[in-house]
Amino acid sequence: MLKGLKISSRDNLTSRVYDQLRIGLMSGSFWPGQRLRVREVAMAMGVSDTPVREAMMQLVREGGLEMRSGQTINVVKLSRARYLELREIRFQLEGMATEKAAPLATPEMIAELELRHAELIEAEQTGDYEAATLTNYQFHFLVYRTSGIQDLVSILESIWLRHGPMLRLLYPHAPPTYPARHQHLNVMDALRSKDPSLARHAIVADIIEGGKAMIDLLEQIEDGRAAIVEDEHGVVQLQFGAELRKTSAA
Repeated sequence: MLKGLKISSRDNLTSRVYDQLRIGLMSGSFWPGQRLRVREVAMAMGVSDTPVREAMMQLVREGGLEMRSGQTINVVKLSRARYLELREIRFQLEGMATEKAAPLATPEMIAELELRHAELIEAEQTGDYEAATLTNYQFHFLVYRTSGIQDLVSILESIWLRHGPMLRLLYPHAPPTYPARHQHLNVMDALRSKDPSLARHAIVADIIEGGKAMIDLLEQIEDGRAAIVEDEHGVVQLQFGAELRKTSAA
């Protein structure tokens, strides 16, 4: 949905709208394939249509949004195959960023990671799924930005423009699961010990374990057992089985 979108200043509106939409895409605020209507976004943010339209077109050029039929703008939706391809790239680049961050991690940075992880766990337990995906994004990019390699961070942000909306599918149907410890804890331990190899291994393991249920869910979507459905009021949800057939019949 579009709740929480608000611009507090009218200075450089296009840039401010762009920044908020971009973070929203990376942090799972929007559904894969969700249609974004310029007027609705503008009303939610309290701005005119023009800066919203300009910001959306910039995100179309960057690959986070796509334009269909010359008019309709939708959030990019990844197929299962494309999700897996992007995951392979994430293994390499997010692993590299975490490896480079390990020698540079400070006690203050790790304390911030601990806070974000605690917020993530609390959000999962209370069912605040938007907060869960947001704090997960914040945790990961605090690590990646600590690498100090801005070009690498920029590339990862462009990847997360397409990956981020997929996080919206995690809760409550495909939550991250970990056979042993949460891999965020292992990431933080590796950063404390300044062990680049261990840090790389932990972040890759987090990507694998945290997204395992997602892959199964994407298979259900592709074979028709589940679907992302938007009603006439713009409410988007994931539906399964009989519920999905009932919606299709209506």
